[in-house]
Amino acid sequence: MQSNLNRREMLAATGGVLAAGFTASPTASAAPSSTRSAAEPFGYCFNTSTIRGQKLGIVEQIDLTSKAGYDSIEPWVRDIDDYVKGGGSLADLKKQIQDAGLTVESAIGFAQWIVDDEAKRKEGLEQAKRDMDTLRQIGGIRIAAPPTGATNQTDLNLFEAAKRYRALLELGDQMGVIPQVEVWGFSKSLSRLGESMFVAIESGHKQACLLPDVYHIYKGGSDFEGLGLLSGSAIQVFHVNDYPADPPRETINDSHRVYPGDGVAPLSEIFRMIHQAGFRGVLSLELFNKDYWQQDPLVVAQTGLRKTKEAVLKAKLDQPPKAD
Repeated sequence: MQSNLNRREMLAATGGVLAAGFTASPTASAAPSSTRSAAEPFGYCFNTSTIRGQKLGIVEQIDLTSKAGYDSIEPWVRDIDDYVKGGGSLADLKKQIQDAGLTVESAIGFAQWIVDDEAKRKEGLEQAKRDMDTLRQIGGIRIAAPPTGATNQTDLNLFEAAKRYRALLELGDQMGVIPQVEVWGFSKSLSRLGESMFVAIESGHKQACLLPDVYHIYKGGSDFEGLGLLSGSAIQVFHVNDYPADPPRETINDSHRVYPGDGVAPLSEIFRMIHQAGFRGVLSLELFNKDYWQQDPLVVAQTGLRKTKEAVLKAKLDQPPKAD
């Protein structure tokens, strides 16, 4: 039965596994937790999708992220590749990042590591290798691993997906970069928190971890309470954003994401839950709001950081949790 487990059967088969949670080996974060306050125990990262519409190059993105006051940056690999194609040096880029006082906590890539087609999967691993090499040369330590190529697949075998994620993790061991299983709420595979958790757990690899996203967990239909089953080290980067009450879950899309605190997501509960679980990683602001893309990119970045911090402070993480 297990060899044929798919996404529809997974929930019935995996309850005991998920209840135990899982741990991943902790790695360095943008700022050691010892340098953060009890009220703000997380690092703050900027995903450059938030200003994608302004069409800035990676050099400008780094400068803006630093000026806005973030600890770290989460670039898109395609922007780094464009920089190199234009004659840019990865060594120079690494120095710019260091001089700006930033780290590269994660990056966004789209290698097809999970697909059933063996030839495409092999090509996907080669792309992942190139992406990891590029990322490592600029000081990056993690990369997103979404279910690219299986977005419309409804019968993905989750045990096979776990084996493929392990292969990606083993490649990451060689390259010095950790791939993070990313929850994609709009996808027909790995759209739910439990599915992504299952793939990470069943990979059986010590570096297995998730890349959750407030919007994607909502879009995929999972309850945020599921985050309470994870140890803090199983999540090293968390994509933070918010979503409005309308349009409804069925028709909401990436472009509807808003600044933290400007929507209806239960951010205080989410932050308290992951904090209590031991998460001390980074919150990476990831938005695709087309209205924001029409605005001054520095103002957008600064507003996003301010509102993210306000949302964290509103959660009152420095206070003891309330008794049930």
